[in-house]
Amino acid sequence: MAATYKDAGVDLDVYAESMSRLPRLMHRTFSPRVLKSDGGFAGLFRLDFDGKLFARNYEDPVMVSGTDGVGTKLILAQSLNRHDTVGVDLVAMCVNDLICTGAEPLFFLDYVAMGRDDPARLERIVSGISDGCITGDMALLGGETAIMPDLYGTDDYDLAGFAVGVVERKRLIDGKQIAEGDVVLGLAASGIHSNGFSLVRKVVADAGLKWTDHPEELSSQCSGASLGEICLTPTRIYVSAIRAIQNHYRVKQVLHGIAHITGGGIQENLDRILPKCVDAVIDPNAWSPNPIFTWLQKTGEIETAEMRRVFNMGIGMAIVVNEFYAATIIAQMKTMGIGCERIGTIVPGTGQVQYR
Repeated sequence: MAATYKDAGVDLDVYAESMSRLPRLMHRTFSPRVLKSDGGFAGLFRLDFDGKLFARNYEDPVMVSGTDGVGTKLILAQSLNRHDTVGVDLVAMCVNDLICTGAEPLFFLDYVAMGRDDPARLERIVSGISDGCITGDMALLGGETAIMPDLYGTDDYDLAGFAVGVVERKRLIDGKQIAEGDVVLGLAASGIHSNGFSLVRKVVADAGLKWTDHPEELSSQCSGASLGEICLTPTRIYVSAIRAIQNHYRVKQVLHGIAHITGGGIQENLDRILPKCVDAVIDPNAWSPNPIFTWLQKTGEIETAEMRRVFNMGIGMAIVVNEFYAATIIAQMKTMGIGCERIGTIVPGTGQVQYR
């Protein structure tokens, strides 16, 4: 009997069904700048719209791009059969990096690799990506789904994302404006976000717990959610927060630096944008970490320095601003429902981040 692709683990009829479920999830993210090309080989995005570059008056536009994944948080999603939130994480990890330059997000592409085709699961994954793109105000322009049964386990999958944006060159935020006397504001995280999950999984496994368990110390503070539900809380997307500041102030005079706090914590990520003539002094008592971090540290007996290096500790984005505007920005963020605290100060130094 002649061999078929289906015999090798790839059913093209099922794949076609999967693909048929995706266009509506893409279309709901489209702006007028997108030229629909369902079934095409590439997504189409207009640079000139009604006589304006990118629908805004850009004189010297700089294209900005970034790529990322979700990491081993996917193992948790797969074990709980909960696939509708990790797509939000995927978009967040990419677009939160993008906006650190002050860029306007334009469009997003995804790559989904699976051990076997599962139309319903793929639809749930992409629904999360679509939700994330709407929150991030960007079009889900296209993507790729690869079925690789010999590379991934039957129920395994992996995600990668690619975000593209644009920024006016003179409004580019690169940290060079950071100066002595500036303050560091911390925008609250929604939880662990999407890094450090190899350590999270080890702590849970070593404690002999299941993701469906309800540790008393956590449940009382998290509305009775299970451990898995708490850990799967999607990464917060900060596009609206940063845009609100950009639209309200003369950016270069007010917003001097932005750091997305992921692996490496506040210290290693804020360090990336500091000029070599200043230091950032962080006060760890200026905010209260999310309950999950306190629980992880106690349960896993993790040293504080390690916690700060691996996790965001409740601060998902750090912004460096002119001290004169700090109080009004804090108030502005809180009216948007985003926790914001003054967590540090810029002092003379050599480009280091230090805790005091």
